[in-house]
Amino acid sequence: MDVFDGLKMLGGLCLFLFGMNLMGQALERRAGNQLKAILAKLTNGRFTGFLTGCAVTALIQSSSATTVMVVGFVNSGLMSLRQAIYVIMGANVGTTVTSWLLALAGIDGSSFWLQMLKPASFTPLLALVGIILYLFTKGAERKDIGVILLGFSTLMTGMETMSTAVSGLAQVPAFRELFLLFQNPLLGLLVGALLTALIQSSSASVGILQALSMTGQVTYGTALPIIMGQNIGTCVTALLSAIGAGKNAKRAAFVHLAFNLIGSLALLGVFVLVKLTLSPPSLQEPVNGFGIAVVHSVFNVLCVLLLMPLSSLLEKLAVAVIRDGEELSTTVELDERLLAVPPLALQQCRVAATEMACRAVAALEDALDAFPDNSREQGERIRRNEALCDQFEDSLGTYLVKLSGQKLSENDSEEATKLLKTIGDLERISDHGVNILELAEELRGKKLTLSEEAYREYQTMAAAIREIMGLTLRAFTQDDLAAAAQVEPLEEVIDELKERLRTRHILRMQEGKCSIAAGFVWADLLTNLERSSDHCSNIAGCVLDTARHSLKIHETLRAVKSGNQAFVEAFQQYAEKYALE
Repeated sequence: MDVFDGLKMLGGLCLFLFGMNLMGQALERRAGNQLKAILAKLTNGRFTGFLTGCAVTALIQSSSATTVMVVGFVNSGLMSLRQAIYVIMGANVGTTVTSWLLALAGIDGSSFWLQMLKPASFTPLLALVGIILYLFTKGAERKDIGVILLGFSTLMTGMETMSTAVSGLAQVPAFRELFLLFQNPLLGLLVGALLTALIQSSSASVGILQALSMTGQVTYGTALPIIMGQNIGTCVTALLSAIGAGKNAKRAAFVHLAFNLIGSLALLGVFVLVKLTLSPPSLQEPVNGFGIAVVHSVFNVLCVLLLMPLSSLLEKLAVAVIRDGEELSTTVELDERLLAVPPLALQQCRVAATEMACRAVAALEDALDAFPDNSREQGERIRRNEALCDQFEDSLGTYLVKLSGQKLSENDSEEATKLLKTIGDLERISDHGVNILELAEELRGKKLTLSEEAYREYQTMAAAIREIMGLTLRAFTQDDLAAAAQVEPLEEVIDELKERLRTRHILRMQEGKCSIAAGFVWADLLTNLERSSDHCSNIAGCVLDTARHSLKIHETLRAVKSGNQAFVEAFQQYAEKYALE
């Protein structure tokens, strides 16, 4: 092997890593919706989670990517730690699919069909289809499929190049002596861990080992510890992704490390014991690409069989190491690791927006209950929910803008737009809750009172606000179009109710039944209530807009009102329900 073979090997390695990265990213984009569907069906069942991890990793060809996503899911509340443990176990088995694909490079035979199974034969055809899809078709889906095919062709070409370049190493004494050093299992474990940690991909690390096996100098005895070390090294990616994340995300990354570390060390102990006591001749036999794929698969399956019954202990260990007291941040967090898979990032936004909506409604409903007499606990709860809504608006707004810069499907783009539009209205609803609380505090601080008639009218208005808030929350969180359609007629009733209440209060002030100072508080109270219903109308309109694939909310609301018999009937029903005495 000369310097040119070394350059050829380096080029093949670069192509291999680039192709794997390119294919993995495109697979993640294309698999996004399927991943979301799989995630939605997850249960706490160990086998369901295990099979999910297998399927997702086989789909995107990267256990590191799967584990990073799992850390993101746990951090954002989309997945529990218990679910994450089973998915991580499945990911370790699913990643072996890559080694089987790479083993195709070792196929040997003279028949036409065997020759066609060799990457050198079929990858040019895949590359041709890929470049046609990428350059000459429209649509993100077809282009991504083209990138997947091009990425796969590139990594297989790199694998072939590496295999050809290293073939001359079989005659190099230094190379043979190097692999004699790896007869020490601990050294092989360390090398496998360091190499995988460096390139952050166990699939790529196994691929490099398969390429080196073409020299005939890699034996089963040297390959086994290296593969065990590769499982430990792949944990680096998840550990890095957990930096700055919440405690449960750190626990998920710790579980990944503990699972691979315990499994590797336990099976390494068995390997050393067998080697010292039995010294099977098979350990000294050269291993090829298929042999490495078999060893890789068997090792990962054995790890799962060993540790799946101990999953609850892994969870307890993670909780004991990463304690609750270590969670310092109380701010709203949206995990940017999921931006690489837009549908999942959007699902994270939906969860956060749902929490924000519940907080906003809670703030306003508490304020309605707290007027005019409020407790200290009520006031703290209202202000705490309003502060959280402020954080949600800032975090969600920033995150959704970043998400909009990714490649989104048409439906996902519409959903992101809906969320961007509604979070401002939700934040304003929580603000009105604080405003109403402050009006109650003003009444008490200035020792002002409202007449009994005004309190009865307030209860009517508050009941209408509670109902419109309930309809809006159901429409937004459940995409309930029937509830959304009921919001606008009730909002019209609240508008008229506000004007009537204002007029009636002016008459009471003229009759001396209520002071002018209390009248100002009353006017501000009615304004806050009516504007809260306006924001409900905006949110419901966005829900209807998204369902109709339209972004013209004012046209939607006009269409709801004009010539709509259902609107008229609903308006009449609400007008009767909230009629004044």
